[in-house]
Formats: sequence, structure tokens, C-alpha cells
Amino acid sequence: MNAFETIIYEKRDGIAYITLNRPKALNAVNIKMRDELYQVLPAIDDDPEVMLAILKGAGDRGFSAGADVTEFGTVPSQAIGRQVRWERDLWGQFLSVSKPLIVAIHGFALGAGVEMSMCCDIRIAAEDARFGLPEVGIGMVPTAGGSQTMPRLVPLGMALAPILTGEIINAAEALRIGLVHQVVPKADLISTAENVAHKIMSRGQIAVRYAKEAIRRGLDLPLEQGLDMESKLIARVLTTEDAKEGIAAYREGRRPRFTFTN
Repeated sequence: MNAFETIIYEKRDGIAYITLNRPKALNAVNIKMRDELYQVLPAIDDDPEVMLAILKGAGDRGFSAGADVTEFGTVPSQAIGRQVRWERDLWGQFLSVSKPLIVAIHGFALGAGVEMSMCCDIRIAAEDARFGLPEVGIGMVPTAGGSQTMPRLVPLGMALAPILTGEIINAAEALRIGLVHQVVPKADLISTAENVAHKIMSRGQIAVRYAKEAIRRGLDLPLEQGLDMESKLIARVLTTEDAKEGIAAYREGRRPRFTFTN
């Protein structure tokens, strides 16, 4: 039985599935959803049965319309609101997950919805996907890291226009600027995400996580320090059974037989 009210959490064959489950509200992110996502994300890292996760949205209309505006102004004070966000840094929690996060996006991904997707590692979009950071249209700035994550994913000039105009872009444009990795027919969205998941799962999992760590941490380091960090991670990887098996398989001309360890 699903223990959550606003999300569905499932596990199948090494994959954790997180479904945003407020379809009548276009999966808008309310306080309850923030709390439940904040609770479930660490479980992905802690669960030895899980190798990676796929994030998706329930219903036909979209992945997520962003923050639930019906809750705006309901917090007792701005100070308490800031304290709640600091204590439950959901976006930092997404970024801290060591295992790969794949997001399957259909329909609308607006505001916090697109910002949530930008905290994942691989973004796959359906042809009907629509992306936007509309905050300037209501006199606000992106409130869930969009001003920081988008320029790290796409060229600066291409990041500025969607943020400053608040205009919605379609899946083809999102692919063109590098916001998403792949665009597929809506009917193929989940199967495509699963195919990518299975490809990642067939690789050495320690190496996958170290590679993710190197990229994430390296973005905030000067190149020289980033290269030093990479060399240290390589030295650690070389001591693992996965690396020994992979090197042996390469020399022998066969497929490696990795043994997953959490």
C-alpha cells in the first residue's frame, strides 16, 4: 500500500518510481508534496534494492504546474516560511542523491515543475511537453533554483530568454537548447525512460555514482581542482571488483559481469 498522499512510490527490478500524484491540481507542488518528496529521496540512496529512480507525473495534462499558488500567503510569516524551506531543502535533497535520477516529462512542466526536473540527471520529454519559468509574470523570480540550474544546463544566452520573458517553450525548443536529452512520442515516454535506466543499470554502479559525483562537484570547482578530484575518484574506483572485472572483460573481449553493491 502506498504510504503517501501526494506521491506514489514503487520499486520494480532495481528501479524506484516516484509519481507526483495530484493530477486534479496538475501535480502542483504543495507543502505536503515537498515533505513527502523530502522523505522519500533519501530512501533511494539507502535502499540496497534500488539502483536508480524514475520521476514522473500522474494524469494526462502534465508533469507539474509548479508551486501550488493556493498556498501562497498561508504561511504565518516570511521568517517561518524561510525556516521551513531551509529545514526542508527539497532541491538540495534532489541534488544530493548519489544514484541516477531520470525524469519523464509530459504536458506542462512549469515553475517548480521544470526546476525539479533540472535537479535530475537525465530529462526525457514527450512531444507534448511544455516548459516555462513564469515567475516574472507574477512579479517574482524563480523560487526553486531555476535561475541557477538553467544556466548550468544550457548556454547562458538561451537561459536568459525563458527566465526574463516567462514564455513557455515546447519540447522541440527544449531539445534544441539542451534543456532535455531526448524527445519521444508520449506513448513511448515511460518505456524510453526505462530503456535508459536499464542501460545505466548494466554498467558498473560504483563507477556510475562516482562519475555523477565528479560532474556535480566539479561544476563548482576550478578546472585544476576538478581534475584533481577526478583522479582521486579514479584511484578509488580502480580498487573495486567492478573495475577489475571491467578491465578483465575488456582484455578478454567479453561483456563484463558486474555485481551490484549498494
